[in-house]
This record gives sequence, structure tokens and C-alpha cells, in this order.
Amino acid sequence: MIYREIGKAGMKVSNLSFGASSLGGVFHELKEAEGIKAVHTAVENGINFIDVSPYYGFLKAETVLGKALQTIDRQAYYLSTKVGRYGLNGEKHWDYSAKRATESVYESIERLHVDYLDLINVHDIEFADLDQVCNETLPALVELRQCGLVRHVGITNLTLRHFKYVIDHVPFGTVESVLSFCHYCLCDNALLDYLDYFEAKGIGVINAAPFSMGLLTDRGVPSWHPAPKPLIDVCRKAADHCRANGISIEQLAIKYSVSNPRIATTLFSTTRPEAVLQNIRWAEEPLDLELLEKVRRIIEPRFRDTWLNS
Repeated sequence: MIYREIGKAGMKVSNLSFGASSLGGVFHELKEAEGIKAVHTAVENGINFIDVSPYYGFLKAETVLGKALQTIDRQAYYLSTKVGRYGLNGEKHWDYSAKRATESVYESIERLHVDYLDLINVHDIEFADLDQVCNETLPALVELRQCGLVRHVGITNLTLRHFKYVIDHVPFGTVESVLSFCHYCLCDNALLDYLDYFEAKGIGVINAAPFSMGLLTDRGVPSWHPAPKPLIDVCRKAADHCRANGISIEQLAIKYSVSNPRIATTLFSTTRPEAVLQNIRWAEEPLDLELLEKVRRIIEPRFRDTWLNS
């Protein structure tokens, strides 16, 4: 396992890390005991960064993860969760107020059975009033950082330009990391356009969704996937090409996503211990540059196609 520092935050994390969204039954039905074992398998095999949110499964992911963490040494992992996006009465709900952000941190700490959080993120700022994030949400989190309840503060987002807006409108050092998803994978590398900016600001980069939420898989996209059909079609052709060459597109996708030394870590999510081990093996294999180039040519007509979050 390769370990890299998240910006200047002092957290040296595994280049492949565990996203706990699946523990909320977000993508597939959850077998809780198996999900807990997946967390243990990840940590036992060198993964030391875990990311979750109260939004995932509408509190369920944090609850299940909290059970898993009770038997793991607190010094063996860095823990990240989020504020701003929630589920309320079975429906999506957003609240980026300072009051709710502060309450949410205390609630997450209780559900996760920890005394502090290594990283707290403002979740999916594309849904927020960005000025409220700058003037209310982030200052509330900085106060919690100053009292030691959280160690570091970050933001997550699909729309890359929003990162720059927020970072440019808060004091230097407010934002210590960004979490971007679906923008550093085989079908979209737009995150690269922002790396110089983040580095100049001392901000670490966390990548998520190496499979682009199912686009880059043999089983194909789930019915809810927001990608445009032409992008879905070329990704299917790329998956077929990989399979014809004796490997899965997931294998290539994982290795590509973890190979950039300027990106601290890439998050994947699963409830299956065997998938954790498989992803670790794939991350440690050499990158097949010839196959990568062929896949890029297949996807090129729709490369960097994106969509609005939902």
C-alpha cells in the first residue's frame, strides 16, 4: 500500500481508501455483519482512511460504521464525515446553517462512537448557497477545529468550479482538503485542471468514485445513473474491450485512479470483504498503459461528459 499526505493536514493516508456509503444500503441491500467485516478487512490490510456521511442511508451508514469501529484501535484509521446533506422522513434534506452543522458533528461523533473526527466536510456544496457555505457553514466547522472536536476541515462537490469559488472567499487555511468524485477516472479527468490551484493553496485532494458510480463496471450502470446515454454507450464498449483482453474494466479503473501521486487517495465503496481485497490487489498491480490508451480512444468521443448531481 502506498501512503500519501492530504495536503498540509498531516494525515498520511493509503492511496486506496474505504468509502462507507454502501453501509447505508445506498447501492445494494446491506448484510450488516458482512459490511462490518468489510470495514475490518480494509483496515487489517492497510487502508487507513474511512469516509462516511449522515446522508448515506439516512444515518444508517454512520450507525453501521460506528459498530464496526468499536473493535478497531482509534489510531489505526483516519475518519471523515460530513455536514449539510441529510435524509428527513425518508426524503432528501439540505441544511447548511451553522447551527445544524454544529449539531450534526456532535450527532455523528455519537453514532460513530469516537471522541473526535479527523476530517469534517461540507457535503455536496453544489446544492448549497455558496456564500452561506463561506460565511456560515465553514466558520462553524473552524470553531469546532479550534476546540479539537474535529482535526481538519474540507469540502465535497461534483461541480469543480465551486471549489475555487469557496476557497477564494474564505481565509487561507480554512479549507484543508477537497473531495471530488467522478472527475478522475477513465472517462473524466477534469480534476487535473485544478491540481495546480489546490497545491498552491496547500489543499489536499481526495478522489472518489473510480468506477464513476457504475459507468466503468462489467455489470453496467444502475437505472438511476444520471449520465447521458452516449457516455453510457462508450463506457459499455470500453468494458467489453477490457473483458475481451482478459481483465475487467474495474481493474483498470482502480489502478488508473490511484496512480496519480498528486492525488492523496481514492475512495471506493463496498460491503463485501472479498471486494475490498480484490480492489487492494488491483491497486498494487502495474498499470497496463497499452490497454489504458485503447480504452481512452474508445471513450474519447464522450470524454469529460458530465451531469448534474441529484
